[in-house]
Amino acid sequence: LPAPSSRSHRERQRNGEHEMILATYEADGGADAIGVVDGHIVFDLAAGAERAGKDPAPFASMISLMELGDAGLDRVRTIHQRFAEDDDLNQPLAGVSLRSPVPVPAQICDFMVFPGHILNASAGMRVLAARIQGTAALPADAKPGSEVPAIYRQQPIYYKANRFSVIGTGQDVQWPAYSQIMDYELEFGVFIGCGGQDIPLERAHEHIFGYAIFNDFSARDTQMMEMQGRLGPSKGKDFATGNAIGPWIVTRDEIPDPYSLSMVARVNGEAWSLGSSAGMLHSFEDIVAFVSRDETLHPGEYFGSGTTDGGCGLEQDRYLSDGDVVELEVERIGVLRNCVRR
Repeated sequence: LPAPSSRSHRERQRNGEHEMILATYEADGGADAIGVVDGHIVFDLAAGAERAGKDPAPFASMISLMELGDAGLDRVRTIHQRFAEDDDLNQPLAGVSLRSPVPVPAQICDFMVFPGHILNASAGMRVLAARIQGTAALPADAKPGSEVPAIYRQQPIYYKANRFSVIGTGQDVQWPAYSQIMDYELEFGVFIGCGGQDIPLERAHEHIFGYAIFNDFSARDTQMMEMQGRLGPSKGKDFATGNAIGPWIVTRDEIPDPYSLSMVARVNGEAWSLGSSAGMLHSFEDIVAFVSRDETLHPGEYFGSGTTDGGCGLEQDRYLSDGDVVELEVERIGVLRNCVRR
């Protein structure tokens, strides 16, 4: 799965293409900056705006850019096309530390819309409970059921994650001290660009800014206990550095069909999960329309797809160890890489 940034600006321009990949990275002095990922370099948008004689303020953060809507992306394209060859506005991508595209999202909602995962995860939790209790034999209901509960088809089901516990690619995940069993989740999702309330389904796509990969690392033993309360995950999901989003945003127009993408999760280079974005019970457009009912969406909110079928260790009775490097790769988006450390 080649990264979408493998070709240079000049190559894409010759083919009449205008690929747009946006990243947040640590600039000189430690402050965050946003830029266009162009092959193996990143272009400084705020500096480009200044060179064009424009106000750099809209390029101070990804959310401030999102707040401009499509007009903001038009400005990005204009500035980048004009100054892309100015060496002093570019630096090697390998030489910068990428942050999450939105280091503090306005909100994080993570959904559960892949039918195979819905069935497999429930069975996996029963197997995990037997393992923790020291039961030698697997429980009688260890195999997944055949029917997805009706509620998952009737509406998108989701929980709200801790938006302050977000990291980007290349950053370590700190294993929470209260957990012994850590897991990964192979997901991707959308950032909301244009906010709104009661968004009609036929206009919902206009509110999607772009796509990024998501790994909401899970303390499975803790999650298993707290879910007995029949409310939702809390400390099983909410711990410092637990939500990895990245490596960047590929804008909406670059992925006309997000529902046929190959997905893979690798642990220390070994493929543990092979999946696809096909088969979602609800599209991102469905999700945007649903969540906005009598509720206002804001630029910078992130909606995760939930785990793809077979996309976590829980479904395989196989879990992470200290020092494991987890790579999630989604076709046309890129690779999100994190190391898990006790």
